[in-house]
Amino acid sequence: MPSARFEPSSIKNKVKRQETVRKLKREKGQKKLQSRLAIAKAEVADPGAKRKRLAQNVPNTLDNQREFDPSVLTADPRKTRANAISTSSQPTESSTGPSTVPGDDVPMAPETSADIDSDQFASYFSDWDPDAPPKVLVTTSPKATKVTYNLCEELVDIFPGAEFIRRKKGRGFEIGRIAGWAADRGYQKMLVVNEDVKKPNAITLVHLPNGPTAYFKLTSIELSKRISGHARSTAHFPELVLNNFVTRLGHTVGRMFQTMFPPMPQFQGRQVVTLHNQRDFLFFRRHRYAFRSTEKAALQEIGPRFTLKLRSLRTGLPAVKSFGEPSTRLEFDEFDDSVVDTEQPGPKSPDQQRAKEVDGGSEDGEKGEESEPDPKDKTKPPTVDEYQWQWKPKLETTRRTFFL
Repeated sequence: MPSARFEPSSIKNKVKRQETVRKLKREKGQKKLQSRLAIAKAEVADPGAKRKRLAQNVPNTLDNQREFDPSVLTADPRKTRANAISTSSQPTESSTGPSTVPGDDVPMAPETSADIDSDQFASYFSDWDPDAPPKVLVTTSPKATKVTYNLCEELVDIFPGAEFIRRKKGRGFEIGRIAGWAADRGYQKMLVVNEDVKKPNAITLVHLPNGPTAYFKLTSIELSKRISGHARSTAHFPELVLNNFVTRLGHTVGRMFQTMFPPMPQFQGRQVVTLHNQRDFLFFRRHRYAFRSTEKAALQEIGPRFTLKLRSLRTGLPAVKSFGEPSTRLEFDEFDDSVVDTEQPGPKSPDQQRAKEVDGGSEDGEKGEESEPDPKDKTKPPTVDEYQWQWKPKLETTRRTFFL
């Protein structure tokens, strides 16, 4: 056995040096293995020891070391972690009691509760029908290709009340106009898949009839047919799992996705949709689970899978800058009153008569015909976008800055 000060690099022979290094590495691995086996054997007899070890041995990550901002975060992750460690270190009366989960002992802030009770999605949770899924309109950007259409078919299969309509070409089919059209026909959501260089690259999610509108970057797309051993979906309402939406902005985004699914899932379908937020990346997955025993469940992915990243959140519908703008009235030069009084009434030219009608009416004092007003129940998009939150590079001061 080499001494403590022995170093394999002092051996001149290369073969002997390599054999010595392999032997030392093998001995080190055996020591670690024996230590792990001893810990596992002790935790079988005492389940509380395992919960204590897992609570104390929490690695330092960017997620649990994020910068705390009271105006954004609902709880300080560092204090939550410290409370969990201190609670787990205290002796418990019974080893079979419930374990301490970080964040469970932190109450929700009053302003967060007020936001949830008065946001745009409150009516969905107060007046909901378990048998009627939300109506979702799925469409694309202009001049979409087959790749985007295939993704839209997968999205229609995810949301029970979704319907796909191809977007027509030409002027007058802006997102804001389509959103108003969909709101007047009973749709509650609109999802637009954008395409660039013949690849889907963004998703615009609009809550109807009055917003908000979220814009996500779309990456890492894998359709169901590309996933090995994927399961087939059924028509049952899926369960929804939302992870790590811990900020006020995250609550808004999470509730927006929550209103796209029926509130009451059909558990006999055993389908679950997961949106996992990690470092502001939203990972979308869909699985079917099967209970192999009373303690374990097997998962089989259905697909598709993709990743979203929030770029902006607008208060209302997408703006249409040329929508509802009044026509510019004709303007004329102003002359002195003396010059006007000397004019004698007489027949006017067609141009003068037309200008008179546009400026305020005919010569008899009757006003010209005005355009017919729109119906009161017709949804109109705004002419200017009002952003509730918009990502900018200067917002990310460090790698520990997150917004969802």
